[in-house]
Amino acid sequence: MSRIIFHIDVNSAYLSWEAVYRLQHGSQIDLREIPSIVGGDQEKRHGIVLAKSIPAKKYNILTGESVHSALQKCPNLVMVPPNYERYVNASNAMISILNQYSPHIQRYSIDEAFMDYSNMENHFLDAAYEIKDRIKNELGFTVNIGIGPNKLLAKMASDFKKPDKVHTLFSYEIEEKMWPLPVEELFMVGSRTKSKLNGRGIYTIGQLAKLDRDYIYSWLKKPGLLIWNYANGIENSEVKKGSVPVKSVGNSTTTAFDVETAAEAHKVLLAISEMVGMRIRDLNSCGSVVSVGLKNDHFFHYSHQKKLDIPTSSTNTIYKTAKMLFDEMWNGEPLRNISISLSELSSNDFFQLSLLQKYDKRDEILDRTIDKLRFKYGYNSVIRSCFLHSGISPIIGGVMMEEEYPMMSSRL
Repeated sequence: MSRIIFHIDVNSAYLSWEAVYRLQHGSQIDLREIPSIVGGDQEKRHGIVLAKSIPAKKYNILTGESVHSALQKCPNLVMVPPNYERYVNASNAMISILNQYSPHIQRYSIDEAFMDYSNMENHFLDAAYEIKDRIKNELGFTVNIGIGPNKLLAKMASDFKKPDKVHTLFSYEIEEKMWPLPVEELFMVGSRTKSKLNGRGIYTIGQLAKLDRDYIYSWLKKPGLLIWNYANGIENSEVKKGSVPVKSVGNSTTTAFDVETAAEAHKVLLAISEMVGMRIRDLNSCGSVVSVGLKNDHFFHYSHQKKLDIPTSSTNTIYKTAKMLFDEMWNGEPLRNISISLSELSSNDFFQLSLLQKYDKRDEILDRTIDKLRFKYGYNSVIRSCFLHSGISPIIGGVMMEEEYPMMSSRL
């Protein structure tokens, strides 16, 4: 029997979760029904768009564009700041419902999940509509559910007409439903690949699918073969249930404003280091490689990393190393995204000390004491004074990088 795979995708996730939270706390305005965005600064009127409502799309407002540009398109645009802790709570509530339908759940991102529904008792369409309606009625937001024989086709199906829909994309439906779509709508086809394909007269997924396999491989090598397989609906990865082994711990943030000074960037790095440190200590681990990634206002990404002589879980060590890497590579342009990750993980039960790097046991004791206070009384119960009146959150936990559920993944 063919596999039955669901892809559950929250409609306009950040915006929806903000809208639901505000409605539940007495707001008379549903952000989903007016031109609104998550991101930016309401008073200073600058920053970037992290998420947008469906009415905002009618003004051609794009995710990632500057708030200044969005306001020129729609002067009455409503802006709300992001709250990642709120989004994680909403995501967890959705996963809790999904776990009642199958033991095989893969958390693909904060607003997406795969579910293997093969060999279950209820008909898959009945189950999909029940899940969709339960999330809407019990949690207040809507999802699209795509259904197919593999994760690729299920994900493609969930991107069909939105919101609050269930779509199927089985092998016999590919020619009718998927092949007429523009080639850039195929998973893993980005702007550069689109340009290459368009340059050779390939504009639809169907045209890509009908190319000779050896030709696409000789032209674009393994990436070309991958998208050719996807265009033909070929994809066989399993739904990875349970926890994925953690290879690195990292967080990044797309700020609500362009970071333009070193002082601002250093505070953002410190806030991210706070979250990375808490998470690595919670895993009872430490890491040997600190990496810092930057994305400028043209979305160009670059990064540096450093291997430490002594593995660390210290917030201060993570921050000082990240700050040094940042100062080495930043050329002064406005930044939209900053990330820190800690890799080459090992247990912190014991490790080899080094004469080349200072180790202070007091740092570890202080970090764990602060962690206990924050876990008991909230993240903002203990903060550094440099964040007072700075406009920057003292602890930033935005995008998960290479852990259980990245905020945005490129691998099925």
